[in-house]
Amino acid sequence: MKLSAPIPVLKRKARLLVRTGHMPLHQALDRVAAEEGFGAWSLLAATSAATRPAGKLFARLAPGDMVLLGARPGQGKTLMGLELAVEAMKAGQRSTFFTLEYTEKEVLDRFRAIGVDRAQFGVLFELDSSDAINAEHIARRMATAPRGTVVVVDYLQLLDQKRDNPELTEQVRTLKALARDKGLIVVMISQIDRSYDPSTKAVPDLGDVRLPNPLDLRLFDKACFLNQGEMRFHAV
Repeated sequence: MKLSAPIPVLKRKARLLVRTGHMPLHQALDRVAAEEGFGAWSLLAATSAATRPAGKLFARLAPGDMVLLGARPGQGKTLMGLELAVEAMKAGQRSTFFTLEYTEKEVLDRFRAIGVDRAQFGVLFELDSSDAINAEHIARRMATAPRGTVVVVDYLQLLDQKRDNPELTEQVRTLKALARDKGLIVVMISQIDRSYDPSTKAVPDLGDVRLPNPLDLRLFDKACFLNQGEMRFHAV
């Protein structure tokens, strides 16, 4: 069954219902699912999972990769990051989600939004929402992580928001070395500049990455960009 809109758009619709209809998120999600012809959001999410690109993207990643995942707000970049973590865990690999943007509850809500029960993965999944997150913190936490662990960082532009953190380029170099030396897959979620115009370019690219501070994007091995349900992937 074809959905009337991409999953991120349907999720925004559900969040609007939470605010205006004074109902819990799970109830709002189920109502949106019913409008799409599904008995529950979990059924919609499970059906949509078969056509979502996270599995294909994960298959193109390898230990040691430094990956940029970029999109404008509301286009599903956080969900894609979590879906990549889920794909890793389905393959028996570990994953860790570092976020300076969301609370633990919000991350768990996003698991439900993609039809996944976080509890089913046990110790394979770790969440770090500490205010101390920077490259050094991530490297310290991942020092003993097994090869193939997927590390999702949410998000790039927040890493150097504190004055006492190293420059962004230095932090990305640290994480690139971590990926290479430990055989990890580091996925960095990134904002896209507001100047990006989807009417002239269907999907953003490296030239649209928001860079409040200088950063050599050639430090990334691969890049993936999202917009309106479309994905573009390429080597950097």
